Amino acid sequence: MRMVLDRLYLWSGYAAGAFLIAIFVLMMLLSVGREFNLNVASGDDFAAWSLVAMAFLGLAHTFKRGEMIRVGLLLERLSGRPKQVAELISLSVAGAFIGYFTWQAGQLAFDSWRFGDMSQGVVVIPLWIPQFGMVAGLAILLVGIVDELVVVLQGRRPTYEMEPAATPEELIERIASGGGV
Repeated sequence: MRMVLDRLYLWSGYAAGAFLIAIFVLMMLLSVGREFNLNVASGDDFAAWSLVAMAFLGLAHTFKRGEMIRVGLLLERLSGRPKQVAELISLSVAGAFIGYFTWQAGQLAFDSWRFGDMSQGVVVIPLWIPQFGMVAGLAILLVGIVDELVVVLQGRRPTYEMEPAATPEELIERIASGGGV
């Protein structure tokens, strides 16, 4: 099961990267196309939808790798059982919020599908298609949060939390590379 979840997070990150490349290609086509009087139909719409898919599909991968911005001022000062309880509370609250957000985004996409909502651009597509990237990304993030909740409930260190630096040189290297302390 661990391998399946890790691959889910990794492939979600790959999908986010693919949408980032799609945004780059679209923006280059739109920019260079102006010089040659070429137009990419609904290019701005596709770039915006790709941006949403990229942002949401990248959440779980970023969270699990410990690269998501997180305020740990209190958690960093705790240790032992108090730290575990605080991690459980923070993961439970995060899970509740993301669960609610996932449900609402899913309802939006379902309603768009049910009512046949279509985009308003030159290229008309069903709105549930671009909304699906947001729903999928949120659902995968929710799985990642529940995964971490189980890890902490088992008394293990969260996977997003790095081991403390063993040497001052390692600490300096982490800071220089933009990583966490």
